[in-house]
Amino acid sequence: EVQLVESGGGLVQPGGSLRLSCTASGFTFRNYNMKWVRQAPGQGPEWVSTINNGGSTTTYADSVQGRFTISRDNAKNTLYLQMNSLKPEDTAVYYCVKQIGGERGQGTQVTVSS
Repeated sequence: EVQLVESGGGLVQPGGSLRLSCTASGFTFRNYNMKWVRQAPGQGPEWVSTINNGGSTTTYADSVQGRFTISRDNAKNTLYLQMNSLKPEDTAVYYCVKQIGGERGQGTQVTVSS
């Protein structure tokens, strides 16, 4: 059974930083591309970033390019999202998603507010 558990969310002031983590189990993590998706209240899901299975290729939504960094540690079966220069519009529930299959975790809330 695929399990993805996100953590690291919280309340942060504009301009602040957070690092999200996603611990994976139930599948061979190193074989799969992974992505982060977020969903703000009352809105549909928004793709944030994708990383290939080896970690060598990353892509970002324009809205987070230059502020967010996706990475992974295949030895630890963990996906990360470093978020810097946070803005109120980054407020959302963040999900890690297994690209093939679409399984996702329960999400972690990120709130950017003064």
